Amino acid sequence: MSTAHLTASNPAAESSTRGQLNGILFVALFAAAVTRIAAIPAIAGLGLSPLIVGIVAGALYGNGLRDGMPASWSAGVNFSARKLLRIAVAFFGLRVSLQEIAQVGLPGLAESVLIVVSTLVIGTWAGMKIMKLDRDTALLTAAGSAICGAAAVLAFESTLQSRPHKSAMAVGSVVLFGTLSMFLYPVLFKAGWLHLDTVGAGLFFGGTIHEVAQVVGAASNVSPEAEHIATIVKMTRVMMLVPVLLVVGVWVNRSARPAASHEGAVSHAPRKLAIPWFALGFLAFVVINSLHVLPETATSTLNMLDTFALTMAMTALGIETRISQIRQAGPRALTTGFILYVWLIAGGLGITWAVQHLFG
Repeated sequence: MSTAHLTASNPAAESSTRGQLNGILFVALFAAAVTRIAAIPAIAGLGLSPLIVGIVAGALYGNGLRDGMPASWSAGVNFSARKLLRIAVAFFGLRVSLQEIAQVGLPGLAESVLIVVSTLVIGTWAGMKIMKLDRDTALLTAAGSAICGAAAVLAFESTLQSRPHKSAMAVGSVVLFGTLSMFLYPVLFKAGWLHLDTVGAGLFFGGTIHEVAQVVGAASNVSPEAEHIATIVKMTRVMMLVPVLLVVGVWVNRSARPAASHEGAVSHAPRKLAIPWFALGFLAFVVINSLHVLPETATSTLNMLDTFALTMAMTALGIETRISQIRQAGPRALTTGFILYVWLIAGGLGITWAVQHLFG
């Protein structure tokens, strides 16, 4: 019996498929509107990417007009927030090349590794032990601060399979402190309070500011050289997404075993390893971009489509988020973000000075 005949003879399945497609189309149209809003000079000038605008607009819709969307569309929204997200994160690798990373050499690599590892450890520990957050919220908040802002939160959310409101809290931290950095860092540098030269400023800005757009916005106020170095260091941090996700996948898998045993779940079947395979896709696209296999126009087009796909994922995530859930842990998550922000400034300066002294 053919698939078409099965579908035709099952109106419920056909209706479900139509609802999912309608949900995806709805999110796509919503994301298109968000992209236009993010391009408004006043918003673009704040360094707010379409991803950030998307989750805010989605959350406003999800909480204010949640009854305006048919229930059958929720499957399409969920697809955009989960499966489309994995594909988009993989294609994010086309923004990074090994040649660019090599340009900043060992100082840039050391800066990135030390910042990412220390921020993840401090954020997870402070979130769980001091602020009493659950593991997923603490990790998401730490990842957003340590690696690449909202994109890292999305990648970790997919790996941890956590609830949407936890990602929304982490993204809120990225928006607040990343935007603050974009305005504060240039002021501190020009006032002479950072005691850094142009190269040091590039390392510090790229190593400690949350979003790529925020790094560019802040470093462009120093000099073109600082902007170039900061952008490459930032993309080196983005590269760290792959090994970190693999380690987290293994950790999540191991920590789940004692929990299952504690609940009395006895199973001799091997547990599926929570390794994010889309991270390997990310790495593959980094290699493709480094080999210059694709024409520049094709890479540019794919990056534009990828940004739109990520915007769809963030918008869908916002639609699924409920403000009432955020209120329960909001202040604690925000305080964790603040602790990390203090570390990124103080600890980041210390790491930058040490790296320059060691490799200078």
